[in-house]
Amino acid sequence: MIRKLNQADHDVVFSFLKQEPSLNLFIIGDIEAFGYEQDFQELWGDFDERGALRAVLLRFYDSYIPYAPGDFDIDGLAEIMRSTSGPVTLSGKAELVEKFESLLPLGAKRVMYFCECNQITFPEEENRYEIKLATVDDVDRIIELRSRITEFVTTPSSRTMLLKALETNTGRTYYIEEDGRMVSAVSTTAENTLSAMVVGVCTDAHYRQKGYASDIMKRIIQDYIRAGKTLCLFYDNPEAGRIYKRLGFSDIGMWMMYR
Repeated sequence: MIRKLNQADHDVVFSFLKQEPSLNLFIIGDIEAFGYEQDFQELWGDFDERGALRAVLLRFYDSYIPYAPGDFDIDGLAEIMRSTSGPVTLSGKAELVEKFESLLPLGAKRVMYFCECNQITFPEEENRYEIKLATVDDVDRIIELRSRITEFVTTPSSRTMLLKALETNTGRTYYIEEDGRMVSAVSTTAENTLSAMVVGVCTDAHYRQKGYASDIMKRIIQDYIRAGKTLCLFYDNPEAGRIYKRLGFSDIGMWMMYR
């Protein structure tokens, strides 16, 4: 049986999602930040014949994330997502979401490595550079830095999402300046009581090879691990993966996105 979830289900849902807390950080973070009664967010649960929860589906605006550690009513969840006009935006653990490929109109597929860090593995030394923590007043400066970098694609929603993360304390941005100009930054998003996702690792092309991004990453790892939280990130570039692993990250699975 599939039905809408509400606050009364929270303890059961949270216990269910904590089976794989890092892989479920987006669902956990959105529940903690926005609850069950928002027009832009809905959650459904799939229960077996004994009433045990076996799958959760999150809708956040026009995007969906499912989670199920075993068998579930795949056709029932697919029917919910078909209510979206046009291709469905879907993401989640690769071996789970690929089951929907024959059931839904999906956008372009992207597969990435999913990794996590839950301990400090490098020598803790004093940072070589002054690393600052951004506020809402720095949002336009962060977007301007990203827009100078060819690897980044900034959209009108990029600013909105960054601002919301800072306003709701579901994300942070750490940065380094030179001559009053932001030249390197790393952000987190989907921060919750258990974990956070690293995003937006960027350095102006004219200021690379100085170790700015690595120093910021070390500071972020220190801050989050000391707070008892796991850090997660995606990567699809093997060279980037080697850098993250030197900082203490390890692969825990594959993440698939359809957009």
